[in-house]
Parts: sequence; structure tokens; C-alpha cells
Amino acid sequence: MQRLSVLFPVALGTYDYLSDENLTPGTFVSAQLGRKKLVGVVWDKKPDESYPENKLKKIDAVLPEPPLNKQTMRFINWVAGYTLTPVGAVLKMALNPEMGKVSKKPLIFMPPNPHHDQIHFSPSQEKVVRQLCQMQKFQVALLDGVTGSGKTEVYFEKTADVLEKTNQQILVLLPEIILTTAWLNRFEKRFGVKPALWHSSLTPKQRRDTWEAVRNGSARVVVGARSALFLPFTDLGLIIVDEEHDPSFKQEEGVLYHARDMAVVRAKIADCPLILASATPSLETYVHTHQGDYLHLILAERFAGARLPDIQITDMRQKEKGPIQFISKDLQDALKEKLDKKEQSLLFLNRRGYAPLMLCRNCGHRLQCPHCSAWLVTHKGDKNLQCHHCGYHLPVPKKCPVCQAENLVACGPGVERVAEETISLFPDAKIAQITSETLKNPKDFETIIEQMDNGEIDILIGTQILAKGHHFSNLTLVGVIDADMGLAGGDLRAGERTFQLIQQVMGRAGRESKKGLAILQSYNPDNLIIQALQKNDRSAFLNEEMATRKILKMPPFGKLASLIISGKNQTLTYQTVQKIVRHAPQQDGVLVMGPVVAPISKLRGKYRYRLLVKTNKQTNIQNYLHLWMDGAVIPPSVDVRIDIDPYSFF
Repeated sequence: MQRLSVLFPVALGTYDYLSDENLTPGTFVSAQLGRKKLVGVVWDKKPDESYPENKLKKIDAVLPEPPLNKQTMRFINWVAGYTLTPVGAVLKMALNPEMGKVSKKPLIFMPPNPHHDQIHFSPSQEKVVRQLCQMQKFQVALLDGVTGSGKTEVYFEKTADVLEKTNQQILVLLPEIILTTAWLNRFEKRFGVKPALWHSSLTPKQRRDTWEAVRNGSARVVVGARSALFLPFTDLGLIIVDEEHDPSFKQEEGVLYHARDMAVVRAKIADCPLILASATPSLETYVHTHQGDYLHLILAERFAGARLPDIQITDMRQKEKGPIQFISKDLQDALKEKLDKKEQSLLFLNRRGYAPLMLCRNCGHRLQCPHCSAWLVTHKGDKNLQCHHCGYHLPVPKKCPVCQAENLVACGPGVERVAEETISLFPDAKIAQITSETLKNPKDFETIIEQMDNGEIDILIGTQILAKGHHFSNLTLVGVIDADMGLAGGDLRAGERTFQLIQQVMGRAGRESKKGLAILQSYNPDNLIIQALQKNDRSAFLNEEMATRKILKMPPFGKLASLIISGKNQTLTYQTVQKIVRHAPQQDGVLVMGPVVAPISKLRGKYRYRLLVKTNKQTNIQNYLHLWMDGAVIPPSVDVRIDIDPYSFF
């Protein structure tokens, strides 16, 4: 009788069982856990021999599935240890959601043809292609190219090289799968087939088929969201993280991890090259190139002679008095000029809805979500007030709920309000809006792309979705309605994210033969970030940001971990926070900051407090947190969420 440890896809560790068979790590089994029978994996961990054997349950059955490979198991263990997450919660992301079921008509992935279509590269692109193709074992390269420089075609050549010379698999991570229609079309044009897809919008059958195709090696190229990192690849030969700077690579729910950072680990375990592609690299990646850890490959010019757009700053402090207008006279004139030339324009504001706040002019009451410490956003299209944190909504009231005055007013602009103003200014123009709320599935976005390509849209208005690498051949004007919006608050990366987002959205203009123009509306035009954007001087911004972080010993020159303590009982939650703080171990190189009320002090009915742990680079922050939390007494109704390397500070 063999004693072994089994790991289940639940937020727990391993449990010991008995088996009549000699099972190896990675074997899939079914066993009773509590009142449920679950599929689990024999894990690579020695069982607790001190526990009485007569109290152990037996394995119910061994599944006729090939075992989970050692590389995937090693990766799961590493992610769990780094993020301080139960290893079973990480395993859940790596398993076939319907283990044991067999598709009657499984998907068949045709192998990509590396010679299906060829591209003529410029000398600078050809040089970068040669450098990428020389990468064989584990090495990280930053493919750093200005918007429109042909980064995708360049890493497609490295993809073709791997496909031609090996039988290995390739993983491409993209930040927003719903927006990948154009990317998939380019892939199919280059390789003759579509790649395997992995994202949350797939049906259970599609996920099951893709998972199996990855495991048996028939899916040679997989394109997916961040969770595709946990697929059971048999032999990874290349990982590509496109738009590596994008904040959506950080998972903020469940297992808290950053896909870019975990991709480095996955590539190290697989001993394969990793390409990080971006026109606006993250500071973390930029510092790695400065330190010589990563290869730095630069594409400094746009493809086929296209030029970067001119950049103009409009000082909104100087605008003429009169009715509130969110589109400045400069931008109005530029929009009219583009309409006269039959060219397309894009207006960008990273704020959904009609207005971010509704208040009563009579008593000053602001309408707030009852479950969150957040203002309700006005959505004029469906005549609702909505909370963008928990989803609470109600019809727009006619009277103030406090003083009953019929004097409610929407304050500030959202994309709906910008669209309303644009329609009033240019009633004959063809205008469309695009936000995460208007896109229900990839086909919705595909429709917008087709309408832009066919000239059915004159002015496209939207949020950060428009910054995601889209190519509109006739788009020559980008107007940023509020360039300062992301700079407020105490977020460590607020400046970096604002710079990246605006530079990316400006890069949509003038991507072919026609010269582009970007107009940034700002109430603080002397700000370092606004000035760096106007001069197109990314290095000045990054070097200044790097120097500031280095002085403060903030990431990437130090480590951070965030602790959010939340509960429905505010008094009990605060008392728990105080107890946790009192038991914080004293250690050189470690600073515990807080507790403070979280910026969003109430979320989905729970009161929230924040602690921030800051350490030097040499300190093992996970060990420190283990030591701290092992002695903490936390009531069942209070949640403690630990986020290693936090990216949001709400």
C-alpha cells in the first residue's frame, strides 16, 4: 500500500491518501475530499509519515490521462510560493476544466506554415530579426519599437524560425483577447492558419479541446490571456509577451500575479527565449535592460517610411469663458480640417459613461454607491447611475434623495458626454463610441474595425481600449480630452501609466503615408510627463522616473507587498488590523507602513484597511510575511489579502 500526497484544484494544500498502485507525481486521480469526489494530481511532495495510516482514505480511481508534466508542476509550485497562494488555487488555473470528458469532435489545429507569406524588412528590422533568431536557450529580449515600427512582423519571423527548425510550441500573451481580431488576421495572413486560442470567453468544449491540444503538442502556437501561462505545454520553444507594459497583465482577483514576471519564470523553467514587446516599456523591464539582464533590441523608425505624429499641447487654463466645452477650440478646428480632407479622427478619454459624478445644486449631496465608497457614474444611454466597482445601478432620479429638490446635475465628462458634444459640433459627421461596455464580444470590435477601414466612421470616441495597437490607415488626428486625468492620487505608477497610455493612443495617428497630429488638452502643461510627451522624449521621462524610484528604494529598486484587510463589521475589522500591526516582526531592511483606510474604503459592502510592506532587494519578503501571518489570529469574517508586487493601490 503506497502513501502519497494529492493536490486538488481548490485553495488548499496537499492531502495524504493510500493507493494500491505505485503512482508517480503528476498522475491524475479521483478521491474523496470532505463530502465531494474531486479530480486531483499526485504531487511531488513527501507525505507525512507520522500520520496514522489507518486514518487515511484510499484513492478512488486513477484517471486514464497522461500525467501532468514536471515543468508545469514546477511552475505551479513556484507561483504559489512567490505569491503566497495555496498551491491548489494555482493548480486550478492549470487543469482542464472538464477533466475526463472526451470531445466527440475535437478541434484539429493545422500546423502553421512558416513559409506561407514573407515580408520584406527594412535594414533595421532585418538586424533585429537576426538577433532574435540567434536566441536559442533562456534569454530575455526587450523588442522596443516605436508605434507602427513593425514589432509584430519582426517577432513573427522568430516564430517562423522556431516552427521551421523545431517541433516546439510557442506561447503568445496578449493583454486584451477581445481586441485581437486584427492580430489574428495578421497571423493567419503570415502563417496560413489561425493559432489556438485560450481565454475566458471560450466555451467549456473549446477550452477542453485547446487544453488537450496543448498537452498532446498538436497546438503549435497558442495565443492567450495571462492564464495561458498555466497550460500544460509539452515542450515550450518560445514565449512572447506583446504590450508587456500593459497593466491588464496583472491579475487582481484570485491568485494575484503579474503575467509578464511569471512569463520570465516559465521561460527559465522551459529554458526557452522570451520576447517582451512594447513601444512604451515598463520601468521594470527598462531597468533590466540598463543592468544588462535583458537584450535590448530597438526599432526606432516606423515601417515603410511613415512618420511619427506632430504633438501639440492645448493649455485648457487659457480657454475662453462661456458654456462648458470639453473639446477645445484648437481641437475643434483640427477635427473640422480632417473632416474636410475626408480623414479620420480619434477622441480619447479614459472614463466610461456620461459623467463621473451627479450632485444636487441645492444641498450639495453627491450620489454615492451604498456598497462602495465611490460616486455613481451617470450613463445617459441607458438612463442609469452605475457603480463601476460592484455593478450596483439605479435609474437616474428626478429629485435629490436628501432635500427632494429637482436640481440634480451631472458633473465632468465621460465618453458619452464627449460624444454628445461632438455630435452637436459636427452634426453631419459619422461618429461612433467604443468602450468596454459597448463591446460584448470580439465580433463587436471586428465590426468597428471594418467600419473604420471602410470609411464609415469619421470620428471614433473611446477609452483605453483604443490604445491597444490598432492600425487605422486613414486616421490622422488623435485628441486627448484630459491628458492630466491619470496623474492625480498617490499611486506609485500613476505617472508611468499615464505616459504609456497617452503615447500609445497618440501612436494611432498617421501610421501610413499621411502625416498625423496629436492634440493633448491639459490643465498642467508644465508637468514633466506632459512635456516629455510633447517632445516625444521617452528616455527623459524614464530616466527621471528611474532616478526617483532609486532614491525612494521603490520597485524595481526595492520590494513591496500590500495587505488589504476587509470585513463587513467595521469595528471588528479595524480591531483585527490593529492586532496584526502589533505582531509585525522587527527586521532590518523591512518597513511596515500603515494601517491606513484604503483609498476605496468600502468595496462590495466590506470596509477596507491597507498595510504596505517595503523591503530592500535582498530581503526575502515572502519569508517575512510567512513569519508574520503564521502568528496572526484572524476572525473568520475578516479577509486578509496579500499582494506581492502590487500594481494597484485602491
